Amino acid sequence: MTDARRSHLESLISRVALGDRAAFDALYDATSAKLHAVCLSVLKDRPEAEETLQEVYIRIWQGAARYAANGLSPMTWLITIARNRSIDRLRARSARPPTAPEDAAAQVASGDPTPESATIAAQERRMLDECLAQLAAPQAGAVRAVYLEGFSYADLAEREGLPINTVRSWLRRSLLRLKDCVTQ
Repeated sequence: MTDARRSHLESLISRVALGDRAAFDALYDATSAKLHAVCLSVLKDRPEAEETLQEVYIRIWQGAARYAANGLSPMTWLITIARNRSIDRLRARSARPPTAPEDAAAQVASGDPTPESATIAAQERRMLDECLAQLAAPQAGAVRAVYLEGFSYADLAEREGLPINTVRSWLRRSLLRLKDCVTQ
C-alpha cells in the first residue's frame, strides 16, 4: 500500500468517525471489493458473505472513532473486522442445528388419512352404527363385543351366561342382517 493510499484511507476513517456519509461512501468504494473477498474466503458462500459485508460496514461506521493511526495499516484494521465478523458468522452457522431443505419436506408423506379417505371412513362408521342400531340390543352388543372389542366367543358366552352355540347363532344372524343393511 502506498503512503498516499494509506493516508487517504486514514483520512476517510477519521471523517467517518465524525459521521461524514460522503467519506463513508468513499471508504466503501475504496475497500468493499477487498473486504468482500475476505468474507467470501472465510464463509465460502456468496450471499452470506454479502450479508456479512453489510455487518462489517455497520461496525466500521460505529467503530471508526476507535481506529487510531498508530502506524498500522488502515486496511489491516478493516480486514481484521471483516475476518472476525466472518468467523463469528461461521461459528454461528455451525452452532445451528442442520435443517432439511424446504423442498424435502414436501416429499415426506403424511401418515394421516387423506380428506377423501377420512370422509369415506366416517360415512362407513355412521352406516355401521345405523345398521347396528337396527339389531336387537343383545345381538348388537354381541357384535360389538366380539368384532370391535376383541372378546372371544367363549368370553362372551360366559359374560352373558349363555351357551356358546347360542352366541355363535346370534353373531351369525346378526352378521347376515348387517350385510343386508350395508348392501342396501
